[in-house]
Amino acid sequence: MKKLLFGLILLLAAAAATLYFFPATQLASLRLIEQQRAGLSHEQLRAGDLNIHYYQGGPAKGETLVLIHGFAADKDNWLRFSRQLTNRYRVIALDLPGFGDSDRPVGSYDVGTQAERLASILDALDIDRAHLLGNSMGGHIAALFAARYPQRVRSLALFDNAGVEAPSKSELFELLERGVPNPLVVRQPQDFQRLLQFVFVEPPYLPESLRRHLAERSMANREHYERVFQQLVERYIPLEPELPKIQAPTLLLWGEQDRVLHVSSIEVMRPLLRQPSVVVMPGVGHAPMLERPQESALLYRRFLEGLRR
Repeated sequence: MKKLLFGLILLLAAAAATLYFFPATQLASLRLIEQQRAGLSHEQLRAGDLNIHYYQGGPAKGETLVLIHGFAADKDNWLRFSRQLTNRYRVIALDLPGFGDSDRPVGSYDVGTQAERLASILDALDIDRAHLLGNSMGGHIAALFAARYPQRVRSLALFDNAGVEAPSKSELFELLERGVPNPLVVRQPQDFQRLLQFVFVEPPYLPESLRRHLAERSMANREHYERVFQQLVERYIPLEPELPKIQAPTLLLWGEQDRVLHVSSIEVMRPLLRQPSVVVMPGVGHAPMLERPQESALLYRRFLEGLRR
């Protein structure tokens, strides 16, 4: 019995050491657990000359939800959020070109180009019509797609989306105008914790080894993210002229304490949309699907179910 107990202790110690010294393994394990809980599988496809990675789950014949992440993010943003949806809907969470595991093509990453790439991805998935949901930059892309291809969008949900000039300037744009380095880009290890505090009201708990690994991964992408952000600014496409072209019912969901994109953006968007619904989540920052995954998913599901009435 003592030998068995000693062997078990050694096994647990070895596992703990592996997770501490190999945080990439820890991250992969956590990701796999979250995928399984959400009922998602990791897939990939060819869209034109691009290799695109995505998560997929839910009934194959169910209505399709396409989830689009924001700047410097990836499909993992939707893992916990998707748990509330895959029992009824076919859920597809994309890695946009240039992000996550998808290819990084040479060329532009402005929202207009990405909207056309999104059309190619949906074609490759054989999706004629879908419910689109985008956060931040992903919301900008989703809204532009809905304006350009109204017949392909059943509904549109925009979580703290970019693309409009808010009546009140956000803290991010105030900092950028003063010449402060972009807080969304990680240049040195301590920037990662600042990023978390900037995006969330209550940053998620991360073990030190995992936080260090994520910081290093973000730093490795610094130059790419800086180029993408510069293109988003230089090739900016305002949504104000596009929103009246959107025919689909649209949910505007915002974190009230968003420091990246000010909640007053809703005041601009609501009168320009044909069928708007608005939800403001108190005590939440820029990424509701990460900070309050269950609550934001249930709010989104309520919006979808309301479309049937």
